[in-house]
Amino acid sequence: MTAIDPRPELRGIDVPRVTTWLEGHLPGARAPFRFELIPAGHSNMTFTVTDARGERCVLRRPPLGAVLATAHDMGREHKIISALGRTAVPVPPALGLCTDETVNGAPFYVMGFVDGPVLVETADSERHFTPAERRRISESLIQVLADLHAVDPDAVGLGDLGRKEAYLARQIKRWRKQWESSKTRELEAMETVAVALERHMPEQIGAAVVHGDFRLGNCITGRDARIAAVLDWELCTLGDPMADVGYILNDWVEPGEAPFGSLTRPGPSAAPGFLRRDEMLAAYERLSGRTVRNVDYYRAFQYWRLAAIAEGVLARFLKGVMGKEADTDGMRKRVESLAAAALRIVRTLE
Repeated sequence: MTAIDPRPELRGIDVPRVTTWLEGHLPGARAPFRFELIPAGHSNMTFTVTDARGERCVLRRPPLGAVLATAHDMGREHKIISALGRTAVPVPPALGLCTDETVNGAPFYVMGFVDGPVLVETADSERHFTPAERRRISESLIQVLADLHAVDPDAVGLGDLGRKEAYLARQIKRWRKQWESSKTRELEAMETVAVALERHMPEQIGAAVVHGDFRLGNCITGRDARIAAVLDWELCTLGDPMADVGYILNDWVEPGEAPFGSLTRPGPSAAPGFLRRDEMLAAYERLSGRTVRNVDYYRAFQYWRLAAIAEGVLARFLKGVMGKEADTDGMRKRVESLAAAALRIVRTLE
């Protein structure tokens, strides 16, 4: 008889059935398996899976309850890392995909475990790396972004991931709809910014694979101070690469800067040694060969888009479908702070 994890009450994992699936689809995997929810992140649920030999892998599944179709499409995410695994972009190995919902109540996929810290706060950077190593991390991160945007989607089998043209128009339409369907209260700034983004929309120059949430907190950093794997591809699509540039600049806190909106602890780049924001932008322009322009527009767009995403997460928490408790008041204030930041920038575009 197959041994199973003795904790069948684990939310998000049907231990007996997932155990059977893992044994049948991962060569060499041996029960019992220990499943541990990785607490970081507020969207798809991610578990570390350790088998009887001590070998680890990672299982990803949608959140419990209603989900946004493309953002929680496990087959799509598995396809992306499978394709990018053949490029210069570092991603975890794709090990298997289960689309049979009778196994675990929802599709899931399994990827290889990549060792190394995920840098979320300043203290993480200071604990794991020296100032000289932090500079190398900055250079590696921006190189990976340039490498991602250099990938030919058609050549790696991602040409059908989404439409290549009219990225901004599609994104504004999508997140406006998402805001309307998930908002927990009225927020005038969100509509004001949406109108301004439509009015000042720049022309898209070229198309690329766009990560959608590219930051240090979504990467595993290797002990060699280089990016070992980029994670969380759930918002990836085809479109304007400048969207990723605007996003990372928003996330890139410099030493001495206050945490964004005074709502969170300083990010990893606030530790001494990391490149400054303008150096990151110049490095991307040099490495990618792309002309960096209208970056403030993309920063406003990303603040607004993130506010819509965060509101959707807040709505799911309030419905009790995310599998854990959260500071919903803090999340609500963060949405408002993001919307206000977007509004401040779009006013400079007038």
